[in-house]
Amino acid sequence: MGVLLHIWPLSGLQGQSSISFSLKLTTQKRLRLKQLFREANERCLNDPMDGVSFTLQDFTQALDHYDFHSQLGTKVIGTVFCTDENGALVEIAAKSAAYLPLQEACIHRVNHVEEAGIVPGFRAEFFIIGENEANDSLILSLRPMQYGLAWERCRQLQADNVVVNGKVVGAKKGGVMVEVEGLRGFVPFSQISTKSTGEELLEKELPLKFEEVDEKQSILVLSNRKAVADSQPQLGIGSVVIGSVRSLKPYGAIIDIGGINGLLHVSQISHDRVTDVEAVLQPGDILKVMILSHDQERGRVSLSTKKLEPTHGDMIRNPKLVFEKAEEMAQTFRQRIADVEAKARANMLNSSPREHNKGITSATEIGCWSL
Repeated sequence: MGVLLHIWPLSGLQGQSSISFSLKLTTQKRLRLKQLFREANERCLNDPMDGVSFTLQDFTQALDHYDFHSQLGTKVIGTVFCTDENGALVEIAAKSAAYLPLQEACIHRVNHVEEAGIVPGFRAEFFIIGENEANDSLILSLRPMQYGLAWERCRQLQADNVVVNGKVVGAKKGGVMVEVEGLRGFVPFSQISTKSTGEELLEKELPLKFEEVDEKQSILVLSNRKAVADSQPQLGIGSVVIGSVRSLKPYGAIIDIGGINGLLHVSQISHDRVTDVEAVLQPGDILKVMILSHDQERGRVSLSTKKLEPTHGDMIRNPKLVFEKAEEMAQTFRQRIADVEAKARANMLNSSPREHNKGITSATEIGCWSL
């Protein structure tokens, strides 16, 4: 009886063993993955925050930190990351881009945002003024905050009684509009030291003082007359100055003395009666006048040529002689003042307390009228 043996090739046995091992390994991985998914699913259902490095409260606070209200009129912190000829791109808290137009970058006129110090990296508080519907971005402005600072600056300058320079940017019926600290202010013609028209003053710079600063009512009123008066030294009573006739009035002549307007009243032109100012003076005439009084606070100067006449009526008949003898006559006038004051002091020293007070008044009055 013979025995039949089936002999498998060695290579076939080795291949079958490799396949079985691979299938077994794949099955183990699948089971392991199923187990991991099952455990993960249980954690999500039973303890969803397990293994998370921050809490739900932390997450909510983080959202609040990076969230902001984008309504018009609200403020937002932003950082400029790009500029161009039309404005600047600003990264705001929501990590999105907003735009700052050139005209909203500064209350002063600038040709590029960099002239206002706005460069990449510039960080500030911006005002939301609009929205660009085309790309759903916000439009920002720096002007509202700058206006607030400008009003505060003007209030401080007024409190300190400081003289500032303002550029005339417009003319109105009662005065001129000036730009000061980036704000528009009004200077009445009555507070301008010269008699120039509004059109003549356009684009010129004027020294100014603050008269009224009211941010709530948007009222800013200034005075050129007070600024000019403060910039001039106190004019000494009895001193002689050269001036030019700016204009004639029925009551006298307006004389320009170094940028200050003084009044030469008709009664102070000559000892002789003057009925027609134009018969004695003409606009543009150069003459010497004497200071009678100088009120710096009100910006008023009173002048006289009458006190400079060598003889009564010289301003009418021989004004050249008045011009030549002006300093000599002024010295005589000042000496007369000194004599009257000395006499008044002597009377006060020699009188009783009751007569003393009476003497002061009468001496002062006598001195004033006798001059």
